[in-house]
Amino acid sequence: MDEVWERRVLGAWRAFEGGEVEEGLFRGVIDALVEELPPGHPVGLFERGCAFDSTGHSDRAVPLYQEALERGLDGHRRRRTAVQLASSLRNVGRADEGVALLTRELSAQSDELDDAVRACLALCLADLGREREGLALVLEALAPHLPRYQRSMANYARALVADDRS
Repeated sequence: MDEVWERRVLGAWRAFEGGEVEEGLFRGVIDALVEELPPGHPVGLFERGCAFDSTGHSDRAVPLYQEALERGLDGHRRRRTAVQLASSLRNVGRADEGVALLTRELSAQSDELDDAVRACLALCLADLGREREGLALVLEALAPHLPRYQRSMANYARALVADDRS
């Protein structure tokens, strides 16, 4: 796996997202790229999981994401996997596992995926009937992006959760 391989993967994704390649062919391209890696390589498992996930097969993505994490996937892809795995778990009726996974991610080192973690966690919480908690997370994520009312929205988010615990 090198920069050339990474560019080829990125090119496959761009072609798929641009509608230039149909789903089955896209998964075949990703499979061929993954075959260039050593068997069981965590990045290959991640990419295959993403390909299934993005083509409507969350059920097939879940075990690939889980194995990628078990095999030591790290860096930016590790956090992406956590978000995507939680989303897929939610899609297959296992939102409680998604909540557990993403709750741990809330304390991970901050990066550009922080808002995605909160958004996906909010969806998992909503599926479990914990909408107020989910709304609080979304407001907390949104507040820093507002041109005004940042402090108010952050306070409202905290109040939503505090009201639930009363």
